[in-house]
Amino acid sequence: MSTAKTNRRHETQIAADPALPTILITREFDASPERVFRAYTDPELVVQWLGPRRLTMKIDAYEARSGGSYRYVHREDDGTEYGFRGVFHEVRRDERIVQTFAFDGFPDGVSLETTVFEDLGGRTRVTTTSLMGSIEARDSMIRSGMQGGVREGHERLDELLAGRPSGDTA
Repeated sequence: MSTAKTNRRHETQIAADPALPTILITREFDASPERVFRAYTDPELVVQWLGPRRLTMKIDAYEARSGGSYRYVHREDDGTEYGFRGVFHEVRRDERIVQTFAFDGFPDGVSLETTVFEDLGGRTRVTTTSLMGSIEARDSMIRSGMQGGVREGHERLDELLAGRPSGDTA
């Protein structure tokens, strides 16, 4: 791996505590908390990075404010769709987002996600803690392949923040 600042590559860390129904996702980005937060809350930017490259994203609703809600669909080339929805419980500009997250294919499997944006002096550490209803639900989420989608989405976010195209978008 290169150590040059312009080629610095951050890896997404994903961990599941064996004793708790949680997933911890940590990633650093070479951009300010303001820019990263905007990429997480502006639907015109979210559609450009969230999820794997092979999927097209369509946002039905995305009101990133305390009390707002969201619903979006990722679509495969063959027409298969994966819908997601939730409610933004707390949105604190450039600091924190607390939201629910549910996959339409498993509507009773709602998780509570807290995302924190930490200023590292020109860089930002984003830490997301997802709390599931059970360890079994957490393990099912991990088995779904979510790690690959999260990592690829973070790579796309790096590209967006650097001003490079991140692949096909809706």
